[in-house]
Amino acid sequence: MQESVLLNVGFFTKSCVVLVCLCGVHLIVALFFYLTESPTKLTNYRKIQLDSDIFASKTHRTAVIQYDNGTEADVNKLMYSKGSVIKDAVEEEPAVLESCPETSTLLVGPMRVEFSEPVNLDMVRKDNPQLVKGGRYKPNDCVALQKVAIIIPFRNRDEHLKYWFHYLHPILQRQQLDYGIYVIQQDGEGTFNRAKLLNVGYVEALKEYDYDCFVFSDVDIIPMDDRNTYKCSSQPRHLSVSMDKFGFRLPYKQYFGGVSAMSKEQFQKINGFPNNYWGWGGEDDDIFNRLVFRGMKISRPSGDIGKCRMIRHSRDKKNEPNPQRL
Repeated sequence: MQESVLLNVGFFTKSCVVLVCLCGVHLIVALFFYLTESPTKLTNYRKIQLDSDIFASKTHRTAVIQYDNGTEADVNKLMYSKGSVIKDAVEEEPAVLESCPETSTLLVGPMRVEFSEPVNLDMVRKDNPQLVKGGRYKPNDCVALQKVAIIIPFRNRDEHLKYWFHYLHPILQRQQLDYGIYVIQQDGEGTFNRAKLLNVGYVEALKEYDYDCFVFSDVDIIPMDDRNTYKCSSQPRHLSVSMDKFGFRLPYKQYFGGVSAMSKEQFQKINGFPNNYWGWGGEDDDIFNRLVFRGMKISRPSGDIGKCRMIRHSRDKKNEPNPQRL
């Protein structure tokens, strides 16, 4: 009887050992498959693909996590089955950019401006790799303080325009502006109307972007100091203060020609430029009077900072002095 009991106990002990071993093997296998196949393992995900409506609808959200081993997991299922585990999978949002400084730290001050060496558009593209199609640029390390549309009235000045692009694009980028350039070309061979083209540029630019500042520039005027910032102020601003054409001094107090800047509100307050000045002269003085009559004053940089060079040229045909300009 005693031997029978001992045999039964030995058998029972061996059975328990075998059962424990089998459970251990099962646990190891289960753990292995869990670590290698479970869609909730979020430590080695590669990318997150979001449906275009994921933030537009609360009832329809589709998001997929794709793992390195080729498996995918529905983010929504993870969200509701694993609670906060989704926070580990979502990529970090880009940092919020600070506003650009009032005065850019990239400015170099006085510059040498020469027109002896020819330039071409390929050079402009190569020297300004961050430009996007349409002559658009904005800084990528800060938020520009103003959105500036630069309007250029144009006809038959291709070489001048190349010089303008060559010099102004680097200047405007150092000034950390969110800007676009609009070259408004008059059709046909009729008498030139500079002011009307500026009005067209204002209207067309606003169709593309929410600009709040407008710089109106002749194509043949190049600033000689990048501290002469092409942006707007609390009052209409005259930028081409001292040109070499006039011996680097203001020709007369009411002069508002060449390059000027107005905010959207200032431009609308005077109802834009006059449309009836055909030929050269008169429209810039008209604008000065419109601004004064509306209670505004002209702002200008100092004579040193406002220095500009004009590209020498003969007067264009169909842009003769307007006999009624006075």
